[in-house]
Amino acid sequence: MPETTRELLTSGGWKELAFGPFRDDVTIHWIRSFEDDQPGVALLKYEAGASVPRHRHEGLETILVLDGVQSDEAGDYGRGSYIVNAPGTEHSVWSETGCVVLIQWDRPVKILE
Repeated sequence: MPETTRELLTSGGWKELAFGPFRDDVTIHWIRSFEDDQPGVALLKYEAGASVPRHRHEGLETILVLDGVQSDEAGDYGRGSYIVNAPGTEHSVWSETGCVVLIQWDRPVKILE
């Protein structure tokens, strides 16, 4: 990740980045898309009340909550929380208040619903 991207993430500068469509009420800013068997890295911005349906992790997923609160069946994760979802695990995700997360997927997830 270039130093300028790191600085944007830690200083709140991500607020100035362009986000595009991902799912209903969830937008994405790709830092690195999936290519040549490399993981995908992105920022996801959830509007208040947004959710992602139940899905299975086909590879390792790591998340750092940069702002707000992200939730799943295991709990609520506020700013600074670091979440690791192992390959083969399943859950759904939502944010009652809205949030922004830095996410890395080894492989795209499989939506189950």
